[in-house]
Amino acid sequence: MTTTVVIRDIEGLAEMREVEQLQREIWGVADLDIYPTLALKPQQEVGAILIGAFAEGRMVAFVFGFPGILDGETIIHSDMLGVLPAYRSHNLGYLLKCAQREAAIARGVKRITWTFDPLQSRNAHLNFAKLGVIADRYYVDYYGTTSSFLHRYGTDRLWVTWLLESERVEARLRQEPVTEVSGDVVIEIPTEITSDHEHWRLKTREAFTSALEKGYVVEEFYVSAGVGRYVLNRG
Repeated sequence: MTTTVVIRDIEGLAEMREVEQLQREIWGVADLDIYPTLALKPQQEVGAILIGAFAEGRMVAFVFGFPGILDGETIIHSDMLGVLPAYRSHNLGYLLKCAQREAAIARGVKRITWTFDPLQSRNAHLNFAKLGVIADRYYVDYYGTTSSFLHRYGTDRLWVTWLLESERVEARLRQEPVTEVSGDVVIEIPTEITSDHEHWRLKTREAFTSALEKGYVVEEFYVSAGVGRYVLNRG
């Protein structure tokens, strides 16, 4: 049976409480680490983007980004994107990011930033291959210690930039094929890391920090023969 999913703005305090509950279910965080309704409400009033995906009478995914200033430019920083496990085959992450892009452009914003764990190959594929982001920053232990089970191997993060109206991004959203993937530097990860997390964290941390300090920019990610490959070129 086909599930109908509706993507729309999250409205009212009751739906914001659903966002709190989704954080518990998706990331397993304790109440201390939940972004609360009392913060979501005023953020939304001053330009934050809070969009949900609704199916079978409940919210099953959401994206949240708040406005900020970066290098003198007004941006949206996308702080959370979460999808319940049962709905991760519905392409909701991509659809929510596209809705977020449209909302940002309507606000006059041309850039969205966010962070993600570079050891997560599915997120890397979404970010680089499908959305067309680039990355020129790597942060060690960005969030420190949290209660989430996802953070048990540390919180190193790539900081990505989504240039919303660039030709690169628009081509990805039109799903135009990338005919050539080449780079000066390639950083590899397994598509699924079931053991040796610490080894891969330290190895990729060294590779990313060294390359980015030398002026390289992460431009692509692709998977071949069970190996994920980040492609970096001079910025």
